[in-house]
Amino acid sequence: MANRLEGRTAVVTGASSGNGRAIAVALAAEGAAVLCSDLRPTALEGGYEKDLNVPTHEAIQKAGGKAEFQQADASRAADMQALVDKAVEQFGRLDIMVNNAGVFTGLHTILEETEEQYDLTMNVNTKGVWLGCKYAITQMMKQDPLSDGTRGRIVNIASIGGLVGLGLEPAYCASKGAVVNLTRQLAVDFAPHQINVNAICPGFLATAMVRPFLENKDAKEALHALTPWPRLGTAEDVAKSAVFLASNDAEWITGSMLTVDGAFTAR
Repeated sequence: MANRLEGRTAVVTGASSGNGRAIAVALAAEGAAVLCSDLRPTALEGGYEKDLNVPTHEAIQKAGGKAEFQQADASRAADMQALVDKAVEQFGRLDIMVNNAGVFTGLHTILEETEEQYDLTMNVNTKGVWLGCKYAITQMMKQDPLSDGTRGRIVNIASIGGLVGLGLEPAYCASKGAVVNLTRQLAVDFAPHQINVNAICPGFLATAMVRPFLENKDAKEALHALTPWPRLGTAEDVAKSAVFLASNDAEWITGSMLTVDGAFTAR
């Protein structure tokens, strides 16, 4: 069976670790040329990847795929414009944009949360997605459609925190809620141009961001108790969903929030 993304170009922000790394690897395995972007090419310490010492783009290359790395701060317009330009320069066009870069500043009520923590969270989690969508869609509108008439696919990584309130995460929930409704809005505007805009809302996953909770016995038990499925999620669960939304299988899906959460939000 042919690879679902053969001949297509993808950009993945926050590609060095966690969800972003798994998504980039999965897209490449389906034939996409991937421009990996992050603040640095190396993964965060504390992740669950088996090859943390190998940058994502190099891991893809070693597996026989096409990938390059471009340093970018998702909250900076100039960086995101340059990222899209680099993808077009390197691979000829942009077909898939995965806005994954995100930050989490820890658990606290709004009383303890600082303005600096709020600004950082909104700048990366919300503005970063807004910028990624803006420059990706600008490019997709300029280039020739694919053979099926579609112009491109946007996959935003939101969170269950964008759909329901999570305790002690005020700015994080606010930032992901904005991503959820931005996704819906863009889907409405660009459906006539056949640009799909969807979001994935992951639940509790085994990533470097969540490791401190998984290594705390009480916190780990609490996370399991909140998730009906017998196990917590993995970055690979999110990656498989991203591949689906980036493929022709999802052509008539746009403006959707795909929950990958083991039924957390189904309660």
